[in-house]
Amino acid sequence: MDARDKKLATDLAYEIIKEVSRATRPYIGTPEAGEKVKMGADGTPTSLIDVISEEIVVNILKEAPVYSYLVSEEIGELRLGNGTKRSITLTQELRRDDLSEDEKPRFIFLVDPIDGTSNAIKEIPAFAISIAVASVPDGRVATLNDVELAFISNLANGNFFEAEKGKGCWLNNKRVKPSDEVKISNMTLGGFTKSGTSQASQLVDNARRMRVLGSVVLELSYVASGRYDAFLDLRGSRIIDISAAKLILEEAGGIITDKYGEKLNTTLSIYEKSIVVAANNEVLHKQMIDILNDNQTDFIGKIGIMGRIDQDRSTLFSAKIVDYLLTNGREVQIEKRLAQNIMELKQNPDLEKIIEKTKENYPEMGDMLDDINFNIDFEKMSKFLHDFDCDMAVILGGDGTLLRAESHMNPEIPVFGINMGTVGFLTDTEIQDTFIALDEVLRGDYYKEKRSRLVVSHENNHYSAINEVVIMTSKPAKMLHFQIKVDGEIIDEVRADGLIISTPSGSTAYAMSAGGPIMDPKVGGFIIIPICPYKLGARPFVVSDNSEIAVKLLKKGKSAVFVMDGQRNEEADYEEEIKFKKSDKDAYFIRTSTKYFYKKVKDKLGEGGVSNPNRCINE
Repeated sequence: MDARDKKLATDLAYEIIKEVSRATRPYIGTPEAGEKVKMGADGTPTSLIDVISEEIVVNILKEAPVYSYLVSEEIGELRLGNGTKRSITLTQELRRDDLSEDEKPRFIFLVDPIDGTSNAIKEIPAFAISIAVASVPDGRVATLNDVELAFISNLANGNFFEAEKGKGCWLNNKRVKPSDEVKISNMTLGGFTKSGTSQASQLVDNARRMRVLGSVVLELSYVASGRYDAFLDLRGSRIIDISAAKLILEEAGGIITDKYGEKLNTTLSIYEKSIVVAANNEVLHKQMIDILNDNQTDFIGKIGIMGRIDQDRSTLFSAKIVDYLLTNGREVQIEKRLAQNIMELKQNPDLEKIIEKTKENYPEMGDMLDDINFNIDFEKMSKFLHDFDCDMAVILGGDGTLLRAESHMNPEIPVFGINMGTVGFLTDTEIQDTFIALDEVLRGDYYKEKRSRLVVSHENNHYSAINEVVIMTSKPAKMLHFQIKVDGEIIDEVRADGLIISTPSGSTAYAMSAGGPIMDPKVGGFIIIPICPYKLGARPFVVSDNSEIAVKLLKKGKSAVFVMDGQRNEEADYEEEIKFKKSDKDAYFIRTSTKYFYKKVKDKLGEGGVSNPNRCINE
């Protein structure tokens, strides 16, 4: 958007604000203003005062000498200009390639004619008009990053916020900036917290004061100008409401993201919403994100290490990590067999040749194997996995190694995985990024991801699984007959090669290969998947993780094997039930990025997880 277009868009915005203010003034505080006249395009009831305001917006842009797109709360999405008006779907319209230069719109206006309608009807002085102006991208959908101008006017008192991308933010022609508060306990917090989570309650309880004004656009602007320290909307704010306020806050120097701390770059559409977490600075914002996601980090002082013992590279790399951790003042525990391997390698006369060969075969390890300090009493630090008493366990290997470690350790010890296997979906980092990631973790820049476990009950015995339990015949090419119950109700009887009961973590493993859905680990559910069922209607079930699943073998004379996470096998006979419930103890993983899950899906599952050309085929 060049200077001429910005001037034109600004003039149109000023005119809209002036005329809406003039036209609505007589209706403020009157019963007539609140009369419900229709349903808006966003599915919410529309009051008379909303209709009056929006008609002004539409008429001004319709008679403008240029074409514009309008996204507005009540009327939806329009193409306006040069005396014309046409309903559109913006995401489709932006992909058109049949418009001449004269027909192409110059701007996308996102307008909430009155944000805080209920306040206006009751004459509570917190209602505003919000206008964001975005440039029109070429051949793609528009997002919040395309917004270049923002205008918010408090129609109750005339306070006027405006911002230009890359130029700053002003309130009544004076530059503004957020507060410098960094303590949650001193924070003034605004917004909407209806989420039913203890984390949201904790955030509100810890704040010094809480404000709920009923106007998202004003409250976000108050963070920009230092009146509030933070704001959140856990219901989900419409893009129309936050498009102008986001630019105003960011140009003032504040932070606005989703619940997980990711920047907002949502598509511009009448239908889009986003949870919003905004703060005056990065320090306060991170504290809010940590509380909302139950990610409050602790100092990691004691660290356990467990790794594959079938490869020299894992053993060498473990020794390197031990030295790194000791150098950084941490107490280290080493799994007993790994410690023995390190000691044996330390005494091997061909140690230097082994190191050089490993570097040659695994160039991604590069210089990390140089200068390994073997002058350490590794054996003194050795412990059995079930005796680990540490703040974090570093696991070197693939998903199988990690699951094996989890099955033997105290379940409350969080795990940090370094991928030295084929896929490594549950691991956090690749070899080459190990020490960058560990630096982040040791300085507290990490979060704990919580994942559900299964408790498996059979004949008064209890087992646990993180990924899945597979029930199958011990005889190849033989089918089993299953009865499946959920909370005591029979949901299916099926003949199949086997059955998988999977957690969300396991949805990207065997369950996915058997045709099950991929589930975000934050989803509270389990998946029941028949393996090669002899029944056309047999499909996977997703059930609540508050439910109890019971599986019974129905064919006399046949027994089954049930396998937990590929680690432990047990047998079940005819008419014996195997029961599955959510464990009271969750699994915890140390993560250095909030983009962990979907990034892993994209990176790891595109080609079966084999993405590293240097990785040996026999791994």
